[in-house]
Amino acid sequence: MQRHVLFLILGFTINLCAQEKAVVEDLKYLEDQFYLGITYNIILNKPNGVTQSNFSYGLMGGFIKDLPLNRRRNFAIGLGLGYAYNNYYSNLFVNETENGLEYIVLDSDTSYKRNKLDSYVIEMPIEIRWRTSTPSDYKFWRIYAGMKLGYVVGSRSKFVSNTAKISFNNTDIRKFRYGLMLNFGYSTVNVHAYYALSNLFNDNVNTVEGESIEFRPLRIGIIFYIL
Repeated sequence: MQRHVLFLILGFTINLCAQEKAVVEDLKYLEDQFYLGITYNIILNKPNGVTQSNFSYGLMGGFIKDLPLNRRRNFAIGLGLGYAYNNYYSNLFVNETENGLEYIVLDSDTSYKRNKLDSYVIEMPIEIRWRTSTPSDYKFWRIYAGMKLGYVVGSRSKFVSNTAKISFNNTDIRKFRYGLMLNFGYSTVNVHAYYALSNLFNDNVNTVEGESIEFRPLRIGIIFYIL
């Protein structure tokens, strides 16, 4: 009888330790480590006469390391690495000449199919993260704010009309860029906003009709988070 009681106590102790270990492991959960997003790209600070056309959009995706700062793990820092594609349709035509790039505002009488600027960027988001998550709740409110750094690995100006097709690497695009970022929402789909603090072009870029070109992109869209 004593042997059975001893085994019962031993079994209960082992089971209790296992439950405590499971709880500890469960409390070490991480959130929102992969992301995908799509945005509508708005050009701010346009020179007079420059207008957007068609649908300028962006695509992004990447991985973020979640670093909780408190015991509840609902307050954290996120450090990420991702890749993004962005295009900007406008009537600002870029012409490649022997003396460098020339910028011309196309008037309404000019007929063309597409005139855009493409950019391919390696991005590094840095976020302060607050959320209402728990170890067992996968649907929660979140507010993630911070900065996004970027390095342009490729950029092209493209013009297509019925009689011509022009495409070349635009060397006037600023390589290093940075801006403010805000993501908020509930569950999987959330609102994403990014405002560039840096000019899309280099500071010494040619002017158009006497005005400097200081495009500042504003991107608004949705972002999907995946564990």
